[in-house]
Amino acid sequence: MKTTHTKEPVTGDTSATGPGLGRGTLLLMSVATGLSVAGNYFAQPLLDVIGRDLHLSAAVAALVVTVAQVGFGLGLLLLVPLGDLLERRRLAVTLTAATAVFLTVTASAPNAALLLTGTALTGLTSVAAQVVVPYAATLAAPAERGRTVGTVMTGLLLGILLARTAAGLLADVGGWRTVYWVNAALMLLMAVLLRLRLPTLRTPAGLRYPALLRSMLALFGQEPVLRWRAALGALTFAGFSVLWTALAFLMSGPSYGWQESAIGLLGLVGAAGSLSASAAGRLADRGLVHHVSGAGALLLLGSWALLAAGGAGGGWSLAALLAGVIVLDLSVQAMHISNQHLVYAVRPEARNRLNSAYMASYFAGGAVGSALTSAVWTAGGWSGVCVLGAALAAAALLVWAADLLSRRRAPRLSGS
Repeated sequence: MKTTHTKEPVTGDTSATGPGLGRGTLLLMSVATGLSVAGNYFAQPLLDVIGRDLHLSAAVAALVVTVAQVGFGLGLLLLVPLGDLLERRRLAVTLTAATAVFLTVTASAPNAALLLTGTALTGLTSVAAQVVVPYAATLAAPAERGRTVGTVMTGLLLGILLARTAAGLLADVGGWRTVYWVNAALMLLMAVLLRLRLPTLRTPAGLRYPALLRSMLALFGQEPVLRWRAALGALTFAGFSVLWTALAFLMSGPSYGWQESAIGLLGLVGAAGSLSASAAGRLADRGLVHHVSGAGALLLLGSWALLAAGGAGGGWSLAALLAGVIVLDLSVQAMHISNQHLVYAVRPEARNRLNSAYMASYFAGGAVGSALTSAVWTAGGWSGVCVLGAALAAAALLVWAADLLSRRRAPRLSGS
């Protein structure tokens, strides 16, 4: 199958990162992905204040995080595969504009029903980010694909983490709804810029939509790399969600007693770890992708020891907590980039479906992690949360080791 894109130049950008992809366009794609996913994470440091404003219990307030991830997961399954069927720029722009609309529903929600509806629909269409990531990978030169994906994913991961900082700061200025209104305006701007700057790209799969979805599911049975990496991604993002769902409860509780804006600033700490995405991409381009995964799995397990020490409050506990946040985010992002590097290489002509299958597993893990956190926090507090996170990290390490063993036994299936 032949992949084509227009030869129209990117305005004002003469230094190409790869065929059809200039540095300015790459930066725009990175920013767009970050803003697309940010709306799914604004609520995390604001659960307490949203609950008070709309008279919600802690359990119902925590559902906002879960519903966002479920919506995103459905979008991954149902919408992202369309990138192998429809023209990519039009799909990305349409989803970005729809996200802007649904953010306004959340911003104006007077009750739990509309809040959860707006959150779910925002999650559904915010998969524009996952249309853009394989879009960038396809436009990039093969030798630079890891770096390109790492750059776009840095934007996406910064969006996830800095969403908490923006939410806390804007909530102090104008209430919790303000951040949703601001993000809606920015997403509308992104839709316009993407329409103007992205080259058109069509990679027709030659399948109708139902067959396209069936073929995506069939990839799990056909590609061992996808199975191993989907399992690894689900476990690592589950641990990520455990931390960031429980952190707001810990920091607003008696151990620390922080306000929403201060809790949101923890996203800046996590952002330091997300910067590893670009470095992980470069290492993957050098053939060290499996080493990156293994190191990430070990660091992920170690991060929970630091986080457990941070539950008591006070100077040393806070230092341990902050270090744990950085190490956990660094390890999760490094593993994620290495996973994507391997998955994208399996079948270039089915890259959107592969990405959809992998990312659906990834965010399903996140949804399970955040849902478990609510129950574990109620039963065991921060200590219980850390045991849960460490168990997920240990499982991820075992999956990586099993994948390593399977590749040694059957190198042709390794995807490396």
